[in-house]
Amino acid sequence: MIKRDGNEGRQVKPVIRNCIALCIFLLWTTEVSALADFSGYLTKLLQNHTMSACDGEHLTLQCPRHSTISIQSAFYGRPSHSPPMCAVLSEEAMDSPQHKCLAKTALQKVLDECQNLRSCQLLVNSRVFGVDPCPGVTKYLMVSYKCKPTEYKSTSVCENHELKLHCKEPKLLNIYSAVYGSLANEKNPCSNNLDRGTPYDCVSYSALNMLARRCYGKQRCRMVVHDKHFGSPCLPGVMKYLTVNYTCGKDRCISL
Repeated sequence: MIKRDGNEGRQVKPVIRNCIALCIFLLWTTEVSALADFSGYLTKLLQNHTMSACDGEHLTLQCPRHSTISIQSAFYGRPSHSPPMCAVLSEEAMDSPQHKCLAKTALQKVLDECQNLRSCQLLVNSRVFGVDPCPGVTKYLMVSYKCKPTEYKSTSVCENHELKLHCKEPKLLNIYSAVYGSLANEKNPCSNNLDRGTPYDCVSYSALNMLARRCYGKQRCRMVVHDKHFGSPCLPGVMKYLTVNYTCGKDRCISL
């Protein structure tokens, strides 16, 4: 007959507790890491990007996976008060009038080459944009663009109502944008006879951070739309609403 030491059971329990604590810690660090990856992705997706290149160089525009280029503006030329960029070819060029040194075709050309693509590359040259607006002057191309999701769902929920987001298994929620408040140039889906309306935009962009933390990587997400979550960006009497753009993805971590 084997006699067991009474201390053996007591020694096993701390080991089990340590294993459980370690598992919880690993799950938490995975959660934080995934949210950090998403935060970086979201930054690339929502911010305005500005790229520039001088004559003879290549200009490259690029967006993360599951998003495409949306051109905001494009300029090719050299304004009279341009920043010190791109070498000037000659002393005469320095003294030449440059207030009209711009190509009116720049925006359309960039739209034709890059709009709705994930990446594109342009050779900066006056011949690309038609007639040279100022021969002998070194010019540059400057493009401002955003990255927009290729496919997303959109929903709007009035304040004091419940937001319900859901993805079918095994897909998980990715929140791309969220705005809470009221926009002057859009019809308010929550307006009624008592709504004062607003002549200007009153919005809270903190809604994106709140929803990303609460809903990102889950199959279901529910919350009441209320000022206590997003602040109160509008004057009293203005009916506010939350607009969310999101997708259902296969993975929690999105590759850039």
